[in-house]
Order: sequence, then C-alpha cells, then structure tokens
Amino acid sequence: MLPAIAEKMRPEAEVMDLARLGSLHSSTLSFMRTLVRRIMKEEWKIERRLFDLDENGYGTAIYQIETPNDTFSFVLFSNHLSDENRNDRVIATSWDLTMALCEGVVDDIWLEELRRNVPKQEAGRVDARVFSLSRANRSSRLFSYVLDELCAGRQPDVDKIADVGYLYRTTAVYGSGKLGMADWNKVRSKFTDFKRPFAPEMFICYLLRQFSLDQVDHIAKSRAPGSAVALDDRLKRFFGIGNSTGLGMAPYLVNHGELFSQWVEMRETALAQVLHKVTPTDWRIELFHDLVQRAIRHFGETKTSDDEQIERNRILIAELAEVDGWVREQDGKLETWSVLSDHAKGTWSLETQELIHAICMEIHPELVNDLEDSCTVVPNPVVDPAMTTSQLRQVIELRYDWALEIDFSDPTTCDAFWYRSEEKLEPRLGFVGADPGIEKQMPLPIGRRVRECYDLLIEDLAEHADSDVVHFLLRRPSLKSIVRRIQTMSRHKYAEIRANLADRNVRPMDLLRCKLAFFGVSKFDPRSKLWVRNTMYQGAPLIDDIGQTYDSWFLPLKPEMKEALI
Repeated sequence: MLPAIAEKMRPEAEVMDLARLGSLHSSTLSFMRTLVRRIMKEEWKIERRLFDLDENGYGTAIYQIETPNDTFSFVLFSNHLSDENRNDRVIATSWDLTMALCEGVVDDIWLEELRRNVPKQEAGRVDARVFSLSRANRSSRLFSYVLDELCAGRQPDVDKIADVGYLYRTTAVYGSGKLGMADWNKVRSKFTDFKRPFAPEMFICYLLRQFSLDQVDHIAKSRAPGSAVALDDRLKRFFGIGNSTGLGMAPYLVNHGELFSQWVEMRETALAQVLHKVTPTDWRIELFHDLVQRAIRHFGETKTSDDEQIERNRILIAELAEVDGWVREQDGKLETWSVLSDHAKGTWSLETQELIHAICMEIHPELVNDLEDSCTVVPNPVVDPAMTTSQLRQVIELRYDWALEIDFSDPTTCDAFWYRSEEKLEPRLGFVGADPGIEKQMPLPIGRRVRECYDLLIEDLAEHADSDVVHFLLRRPSLKSIVRRIQTMSRHKYAEIRANLADRNVRPMDLLRCKLAFFGVSKFDPRSKLWVRNTMYQGAPLIDDIGQTYDSWFLPLKPEMKEALI
C-alpha cells in the first residue's frame, strides 16, 4: 500500500463504530461479486452432468465445473419434504435440498457415499474431498405460483416475484473442516479458484440458485408438456437465493479480528484511492447520477415488515434525491469525490454515507477491483512475553481508549451476555437477572475484558514497575487470552469493533448486517434485533451468460417486462 493512500484512509474510530458497520452496503469488492467476476472473466464451464429428477423434481443432480485450474462437482439431492417438517432452524433434521461442493469428478461409488451422508448434514460425515455442505428449503408460496404459471403457458408476474425474491432459501452453509470436510489451509493452498474467504460457500449458493431455476423449468415441462413455457431469462436473473441469518453469525467478526481487519482494510484502501486519487470526469459523474437513481428504485422495491428498516429505507431514498441534487449543483466542478464524502458526513445518515461510498467504488473499477485478492490473511495470534508491562499499558491506552471510556460500573453497560443454547445449538443473547447461563457466557465483550485487564495491570505496575508480560501472566494467568488478543490485534488497523457488546442496548443486527454486506447480499429484512432475512445473487448472471458481456448487477432491479410474455 502506498504511504500516501494509507494516510488518507479513514481512522479506526470512524470506521469501526458499530452503527456505521451496521450501515454498510454490498460493493464491487463483496465476495459474491468478486466470485462471479472471476467466473465470468475466466469463462468457467458449468454443465449439468446428471439431472436425474422425476416429474416432481425429486432425485439427484450433478453439475460439473471446469475452471482454468481444476475440475469440481456440485452434487445435489432433492427429496420430498412435508410442510409440517419444513423447519429453517439449525436443529432441523430434513430439508427439501441438500448439497455438496466437491473436488474432481464424482463417480458412482462416491456418489452413493455422498447420498448416505449429505442428506443427514450434521449427523453425517464426508471426507476432505468436499469443500462445502449446504441445505435449503423451498419457498412454498412462490415456487407453487411460478410453477402453476409456467404450466399454464404464462410467465409469472414480476411484482409477485419481487415480494419474495427466491425459490429456495438456505438454512446453513458449512465449510472449513466441519463434518470431515477439507480445512481452510488445504483449500487456500491447493485450490486457487477458492482461495478467497468464503469462496466455496459463496459458490455453492450460486449453483443452488441455478438448480432452483433449472428444477422449476423441469417440473413444469414434465407436468404440462403440451402447454408449459420455460422461465424467461430476465426473470431468472431476478431470482436470487433466500437466506435467514441469526446470532450464529455475530461472533465471527469478533473471533476473527485479524481476518476482519483485512476485509475492512481492503475496502478502506479502495475507498481512499477513489476518494482522493481521481478527479471525477463528466461521464463518471453521469454514471454516478444513474446509480443514484438506480439505488432509489432498488430501495423502493425492497420489501420489509420491520418498522425501523422501513424508516431507514425511507430516509435513504429521500436523502439520495438530495445527493443527486447536490452533485448536480456542483456543475461538474468536483475536484475529488472526497468533497462529496466530506459533505455527506455532516449532512446525511450513515446509510446514505456508506451507499455513496459503494457507488463511488462501483464507478472506478480500475482503482478497486485489483484489490480483491487482498482480503485473506493467515491468523497468527501470539503472546509477546518480552513486552514490558509499561508498554502493554501504553498499547491499551492508545488502541483501546474506547474501551477505557466505558463506565462498566453502570449496570446497563454489562448486563447482556452471549451464550450458546444447548437446546438450539445457536448463540443467544441473555440478560442478567432474566436469563440463565451467565456462568457459560462467551468471551465476546472485548471492551469489558480489556478494562478488567487494564485495571489489574495498573495494580500490578504499582508493585512491579519494571516487569514484563511473561511475569505479569504468571501472576495473572487468567488474563492470557485477552493479553494475547491485545498484542495481536494492536498490529492490525481495523481489528476491533468499537462497541460494548455487553451493553443492554447492543444491536446484534449491526454485526449481522456488516458481515452480510461483505458477503454481498441485498434487501435486508430484519425480523427482530436478532435475525434478518436477505437475498443472495439477485440480478447475477446465469451460467448460460458465462462468456458473454454482462452488465454489473449492483443494486438489482425488477426487469422491465412490458410486452406479453408467452
């Protein structure tokens, strides 16, 4: 990274504020976008090798993937699932679809082994030739409607598609060594196509979307061979894959601070280059206006029943109109995009500020997209035993000043705790005095742990002024993990989320929204403070589009379907 760009990057105090992180939007550097860009650029060949489905769509499918480097197989099992057994929770034991992404070609013997285990998910076991496992349930209402329309020789109504946005929704996606799968070190070092974080998981969802479209066409043709029509490609591209994300995702950003810092630094490096290195030309400014108008339509089409998100979308749409007007008032005299960014900071909401940044990055791919391989880091959490305790104190005061400013004597700042439910096998948020389990709480409130460490460090320094970390930890062995974290994360600019996760009013939704934005999802529909529905790959190209020129699918819109579709 050039020093001049590093100096222009936003400070940690601004970037790592939890409310700002919870206002991020997907961008050209989001993982789904970078994966699809690679697929299109390298012209991966994705073909149905096996499509053994009956007239109801039940059976087995294998998609074979040929990249410039390797061969992979996507294996999917479709089974009948009654409505009473359809459960999206992690504790479910059966699903409409189960699937695996595997290395190489799957022969008949291996296929039978997968058939015995993949449909069991957590109850089964696979070997290290498998990268990722997933399962999905059908959106019964929309799937049945689309199928009925196709059987009748009609295309489904785009507005009804927009109300849901997908034919299937994932209920979990697993990788990185779980259930016997290949661990991340193997995937990262041996298979360059999937060496970016979550690439196998993102790809399995992309192929799930493709299968959902292939399956509904297959069922319609099987049931009504004389009248059925295939789903129009414009509608196919508008379908995504649904996802419901709860608290299970929230701890990840805290537990993987080094990796999270790398993600944020990648984005902030790109943003700094866009904001400060170029003077907006006339055609880029016009593209900016086009994308602002696209965003207004996109968020106007977004469906949610959450009152807070409805209001946030309303404010965003109103402010985008103001952004459009303000840029036009500059009459092409913007010296850099940073002028707009600085104006936005004092004028508009966090949502609008971060969407402006996403749009600016979108119109400067030459400054941004080359950074997409810089999102990976090999974690190396270590204790530096030779560091003096005086130096450790200085590190805490410099990098964790935000934690020291919190008054933990106030009960409202420390009565929330995170634990893992034994019954549901999912992280939960409890409250002191209202929920059991505080004795099994997860160590997520970093700010409180840093404060406790600091207070004990000050006491220790009063007695051992010339001590070092190794002797301090011999006297206070329970502090080893937090000292290791402080020393490790202080080497990374954006490793710590500056929020008190033990506060009574903590918003887990901001953690979920942040991670999902890096994944590349859209159309957030919070169902509470604790879980959110969203859509993946809406607007993305189909496998039939590979090898063809394809426009950006940033901020997907309902396709124009003015003519009668038959």
